[in-house]
Amino acid sequence: MTRTGTTERKNGQVTGGSDRLAATAKDVARIASEHAEAMDRERKPHPAVVRAVVDAGFARHFVPARWGGDAGTFAGLVDAVTTTGTGCASAAWVASLSAFVSRMAAHLPEDGQREVWADGPDALLVGALMPVGRAEPVPGGWRLSGKWSFISAVDFAQWALVCATTQSGDDTAPHARYFAVPRSACTVLDTWFSVGMRGTGSNTLVLDEVFVPARMSFARDRAMDGTGALSPAPCHRVPLKAVNGLSFVAPVLGAARGMLTEWTDWGAARAGGGEAAKAVRDAGFRDVLARTAGELDAAELLVHRVATTADEGAVTGMLTARGARDCALASELLLTAVNRVFRATGTSGQTADGLFERAWRDVNCATSHLVLRMDPAAIAYAEQVLATR
Repeated sequence: MTRTGTTERKNGQVTGGSDRLAATAKDVARIASEHAEAMDRERKPHPAVVRAVVDAGFARHFVPARWGGDAGTFAGLVDAVTTTGTGCASAAWVASLSAFVSRMAAHLPEDGQREVWADGPDALLVGALMPVGRAEPVPGGWRLSGKWSFISAVDFAQWALVCATTQSGDDTAPHARYFAVPRSACTVLDTWFSVGMRGTGSNTLVLDEVFVPARMSFARDRAMDGTGALSPAPCHRVPLKAVNGLSFVAPVLGAARGMLTEWTDWGAARAGGGEAAKAVRDAGFRDVLARTAGELDAAELLVHRVATTADEGAVTGMLTARGARDCALASELLLTAVNRVFRATGTSGQTADGLFERAWRDVNCATSHLVLRMDPAAIAYAEQVLATR
């Protein structure tokens, strides 16, 4: 173990990075809360929030230590994203994805990683998981074209990591690959008009026959399987499906916790006229509070089990399937809890553009993400269970 500044390194992982991130996440939550209404109205992240996310260390959290990153833990990131989400779900979404996309970029060849993080580990990367583009092999690399929707914070990125299917005239079967492209090579279309999560600025990225050097690409299977990363850190050797749900459910957990905190003070004042004893005697108030807090705690336990399992390494097919199932189940618990709280606010608490209404829209929107849906997770889990019979 070697010491670097106030941190230590062990097996390529910088210890202390997660503690630092946890401490700074409270500041990000505060700044995000101050700009949440404007972000929702303008349909994009506020520059001050993006700067706070980067300065806090989210972008560098999973960057390999050799490039100055933290190569941190999943549990540490989940805690920090959850904290950020109490201030604004969109800000937490951007923070979470900035870390997870950088983790995927750690599968690039060494020369490609060197280029991405040439100016330091805090480069903001955005990404697209699905192979909707097309890539044609050319001398020295690839010619890449495509249109990728829902790229959160794309207007603030230095790099985009997009996925495409290879096109070839030989007998080689087409396969999916990731490509790292500088933001300057991309065109962005203003297409993000969502009901919720408006502050993520998840617009559409377009590439038209852009040349991508071979060093800036890797096979999608390497990220999916958690194989082939040059870094020895555990965080770079976990299958994508084992942790993909974490990147989307942690912001929802934070938003739900923030909503419950605000509602508790608001609801108690209405139920008891400012007197705690009267609020406790109000059956409606105490039932919503107890049930919702319990569901949030249950969701958090599920999410943390996924994160700690990934941090421990040796993630099997069964653990991968369980992790996807747990994130989907946590998502359902959080959706139920938030809908209950929103209903409990009554007409007086459902003012358009108010905090409760925004959190309700954000959670309903975020939990509809494909990665958080139970059906595909249930299929994968059932297959693993039945394979052992």
